Amino acid sequence: MENYQKGVGNIGLPSVRWVSLGVAKAWRFCLISANLALLQPQSSGNGYAFSSKNVLSRSTGATSAQRKATFSWSMLCGLMLFALGLISLFTGHVASDLEWYSQHLVNRRLYSKLEEARRRAINIWESKLSKNYYGCSKRSPRFASAVKERSSNGYLLIATSGGLNQQRTGITDAVAVARILNATLVVPELDHHSYWKDDSDFVDIFDVGWFISSLSKDVTIVKRVPDKVMRAMEKPPYTMRVPRKSEPEYYLDQVLPILLRRRVVQLTKFDYRLSNILDEDLQKLRCRANYHALKFVKPIEDLGHKLVKRMRKMAKRYIAIHLRFEPDMLAFSGCYYGGGEKERRELGEIRKRWETLPDVSEEEERKRGKCPLTPYEVGLMLRALGFRNDTYIYVASGEIYGGEETLKPLRELFPNFYTKEMLVNAELKPFLSYSSRLAAIDYIVCNESNVFVTNNNGNMAKILAGERRYSGHKRTIRPNAKRLSALFMERNKMDWETFARKVKTCQRGFMGEPDDLKRGKEFHEFPDSCICEKPSHQKIKEDEGNNHHDLQKE
Repeated sequence: MENYQKGVGNIGLPSVRWVSLGVAKAWRFCLISANLALLQPQSSGNGYAFSSKNVLSRSTGATSAQRKATFSWSMLCGLMLFALGLISLFTGHVASDLEWYSQHLVNRRLYSKLEEARRRAINIWESKLSKNYYGCSKRSPRFASAVKERSSNGYLLIATSGGLNQQRTGITDAVAVARILNATLVVPELDHHSYWKDDSDFVDIFDVGWFISSLSKDVTIVKRVPDKVMRAMEKPPYTMRVPRKSEPEYYLDQVLPILLRRRVVQLTKFDYRLSNILDEDLQKLRCRANYHALKFVKPIEDLGHKLVKRMRKMAKRYIAIHLRFEPDMLAFSGCYYGGGEKERRELGEIRKRWETLPDVSEEEERKRGKCPLTPYEVGLMLRALGFRNDTYIYVASGEIYGGEETLKPLRELFPNFYTKEMLVNAELKPFLSYSSRLAAIDYIVCNESNVFVTNNNGNMAKILAGERRYSGHKRTIRPNAKRLSALFMERNKMDWETFARKVKTCQRGFMGEPDDLKRGKEFHEFPDSCICEKPSHQKIKEDEGNNHHDLQKE
């Protein structure tokens, strides 16, 4: 009894009310059952007759059998209702006990753990779950070997489009398309006419010999169409552009018949021209092409890794920030970045280059998360997430609109601010005229960083995010621009602690964790078919090994 009273004492008012209701219902049902037993209708040939002594009496014509039946029915109803009253009384106690246990046991043990996990600070430098996953893109036994050049259906020429990383998506997809068509792939041609005006060829950026040999079991690749084939052609190579995100069936239905008839087909403006959704073998081929076959040439590799060493010499770990804040990009976005009428006039003039761009609302675009973060906003986000101002950062960028004045707030938030131009001088001169080669150097430094951050959702951000996921889910922070933009607009209305807490909440799901993977997104950014989870026993062994290592360190 003492234990029960203790329990009741801790239930609280709602639970006491449950018990009271249970008792009240029990008594009420008992009384109702007794009254109904007395008020039970007693039938006769003449109907019902009332008397002053009894609430209801039967007329004199009733038989003894009828009396017995009526009495049994009344008792049955009364007993049933009395039982319901007892059940109500019992459930009142059960409800109160359940509530007490849920508050004192479940809430304290289970719910507190769930809440703790939800509120627990994220390790801003690395994901604890990353060790459970690994990149897996090996050829499966059922994936047939590549067809020989003589037996192929013809030669596939590819003209890529855009900057370095946009072209990289085209090269990766070209390998898969050549496999779909059973074609011989000619080393893709890079874009010399885009905004960046870089006349670098494939061999100037990527190791062409490695590219051909590493994919030899999957696709036959040659440096050019043989002269003998070109001389035998009655017409020049057939040129066509396929729709974006085309399915394999499109290539088989629309491209293959032409290839068989003409022997050589060129696909132009080839970027994002293949569907995100392919069978697993083809997706893994994409990963082999992107993460293994596309290796930078030695001069680029050497300078990139020299920059990484210099960053590591100053600090054991560093953040790489990819800033897209060029005037043309800002003009294209249609957003306003706080530069007054001068900014509106200058960016408005640049925007006129694209005749088909619609008029947009600056405020609406920002609310929709379509505006790249400013350098200052990137710095605020990182500080709110918990990075200290003595953290070393490497900034990869092209021309910054507003120059040093735009970068000044970021430098003040992170004084240990470096770029490739600051870390190397004479070594960089041979590359200065080639934007794609400079982008390749930045790619290496960003990929080797402990944390990669971007202010945009451009091609380099997507490609790097995909490779870092494939390489062990290295911390990759993608701003949740839609929610952050509202926070930045309200920044002056809240203290720093509130702002930081809200930023951390906004960024959950945007920190490069394994569970950020989402099917249906861009495959180059979320290469889920090429990321495998380690078996449970292997995870346990690794955890034990890590614990043993930690004990030795102690």
